[in-house]
Amino acid sequence: MRTDFGIMLQQFRNYLCTMSTPSHTRQPTEARQSSLVQAALRLAAAGSPAEVTTGALAAAVGITQGAVFRHFENKEAIWIAVLDWVHEALMARLHAQARPHSEQGRALQALQAVFMAHVEFVQKHPGVPRLIFQELQHAGPTPLKQRVQELMSAYRELVGGLLEQARSEGSIAADADTQAATALFVGAVQGLVMQCLMAESLNRIGQQAGAVYAIYARGLQRAATRPAPFHSRSLRKGACK
Repeated sequence: MRTDFGIMLQQFRNYLCTMSTPSHTRQPTEARQSSLVQAALRLAAAGSPAEVTTGALAAAVGITQGAVFRHFENKEAIWIAVLDWVHEALMARLHAQARPHSEQGRALQALQAVFMAHVEFVQKHPGVPRLIFQELQHAGPTPLKQRVQELMSAYRELVGGLLEQARSEGSIAADADTQAATALFVGAVQGLVMQCLMAESLNRIGQQAGAVYAIYARGLQRAATRPAPFHSRSLRKGACK
């Protein structure tokens, strides 16, 4: 009996130890990686992503700096994970907002929903455009820049597909240049974001987004007047791809 009681007492002590162990020490790698990704986004929103240190990331999630490298090989791997999360989260949100309108044959309304959802995403995660604009400044290819390009490719595919649908529905001009309209859509969002970042006031972007999209939509609904081709020696290989 004493032996059985001793075993039971030890089991009870072990149970108490597990209950008193801080939860952050028991988090699996996937959960810790997610915490570090969100911390990186918050820190990027407060300053330059280039100045975010692994020490600051560790402090933000309550672990040691050395523990960070048990979950990510290096700091670049953290930012790659951040951009992977952005790609998945942003595109899932945009598709979810567009789908109800698109399935009912209202592609122009779907485009507006995508525009506004993107603006709302940036307001919620201001560290995202800071990171993207920083990476696009690099002249050569980098793993991070490749992730940005993949995100932009998926984004253009969504917008371009909705524009083609809108044209087939007759809700925009039959001769509308959908490739140019896609570039203008992307540029409108990026322009709004950049101006608000420079003014350090992302709150204003929501107020301006509706008016900007309204101008964009009116242009699509009018018959396109194609200007004469413009040639300049200062332009080398055409527009950016």
